[in-house]
Parts: sequence; C-alpha cells; structure tokens
Amino acid sequence: MDLLQFTTAALIVESLWETTKMFWQNGKFSYDKIGSVAFGELIAVGAGIDFMAAVKLPIKVPYVGMILTGILISRGSNFMHDILGNMNNMHQKSKTK
Repeated sequence: MDLLQFTTAALIVESLWETTKMFWQNGKFSYDKIGSVAFGELIAVGAGIDFMAAVKLPIKVPYVGMILTGILISRGSNFMHDILGNMNNMHQKSKTK
C-alpha cells in the first residue's frame, strides 16, 4: 500500500465514522439516516458498486467494499463530490513530489 492509498483509506474511514454517528442525533434515533443508508446499500450491493475497488483499495472480504460504498453514497452527491475532490487534491499533491 502506498502513501496515497493509506491517506485515501483514512479519509474513507473518517467519512464512514461521521456517517454512522448521524444515526443517533439529539438524544434520539434517526430513522431518516437509517433509511438513507438502506437505500445506499440497496443501490451499491444491487448494482455491484465498489468504491474501494475503484480507488485501488482492494477489500479481501467479499461484499464489504459494496457495503461500505452503500454507507458512503447514502450521504448524497455533494458528499461524494467532496470526497472525490479531496482525493483528487491528494493525488495531485503526490504527483508534484
């Protein structure tokens, strides 16, 4: 694993953790967030979308990449745009070194 993959993994882990923290807000369970994740999972697993494989972070356990992708895409297009922008910035910085 190179430094760019390591940094990408850290960015994804932070994003996943921040998403799961939204399940419990203001002292109560957020059904909206769970619903969003359920639809994200349905789309990712149903369509075989694996963000981890796309960014060259191979997951050894089948379906885990798709499950994690479902959580990420549940945040919506703006969130994914931000993640891809951050990853692109890291990639550009690594190319200049």
